[in-house]
Amino acid sequence: MNAADFIDALVASGRYHFTSDEAVASITAGSAAVRAQLRRLVEQGRIARPMRSFYVVVPPEYRQLGCLPADQFIDDLMNWLGESYYVGLLSAAERHGAAHQRPQTLQVMARRNRGQVACGRVRIDFIARHDLASMPVSVSNTPRGVIRYSTPEVTALELVGYPNHAGGLGNVATILSELAAAIDPGRLVDAAKRSPVGWSQRLGYLLEMVGHAPKAADLFTYVSAAARAYALLRRTAPVSDSDRNSRWKLILNTPVEPDL
Repeated sequence: MNAADFIDALVASGRYHFTSDEAVASITAGSAAVRAQLRRLVEQGRIARPMRSFYVVVPPEYRQLGCLPADQFIDDLMNWLGESYYVGLLSAAERHGAAHQRPQTLQVMARRNRGQVACGRVRIDFIARHDLASMPVSVSNTPRGVIRYSTPEVTALELVGYPNHAGGLGNVATILSELAAAIDPGRLVDAAKRSPVGWSQRLGYLLEMVGHAPKAADLFTYVSAAARAYALLRRTAPVSDSDRNSRWKLILNTPVEPDL
């Protein structure tokens, strides 16, 4: 068996990823020769290497992309790394039908930050969240496996918690206006209890701003009991001469202009 035969056998079995060690063990050649064969297949566009020692098979319809789409191999990649993950932020919002603009990268929540994965025109960004294992997630099928992604409620909270990864609070508010339809108020409170209370303060304020006050009603009850101090609407903005919102205990230290 040579490398091309190995790839064909993988695809015939419904598998589109492999490691260099698996290739060396399966192909009838020495390690150096196997790696040379794999390099040729990469040059031909038949396979791609998103991460050192981890390869994906690239079907003909994705040859111009230069890689398998990230959502079709992220679960296999993270399982190979032995790390928990879920797709979050703008990428999760898109899966819930709330992508104001299509994300340019797949945003993945992981236990620690990693460098961006670049594979052809495909990009994966990792955002650290140490307690991600306790977050509720949704799981759905992809054409070549499964994918884990944050629920609408966790997505909403993380958008206000990581606004720099979501195009700023104006874009977050715009996305929330679309995501709100998928949010369950009770599950939102459950997710809020697993996150910093300041996120709930910001989220409730923004949901009311974009006309979805009923979705924030239960969250307000939680914030009223849990919030001990005023939070900054934007953590890195100056606070002098800022207005205050006593309902959500927020210091309004930045303007928010959603595109509605």
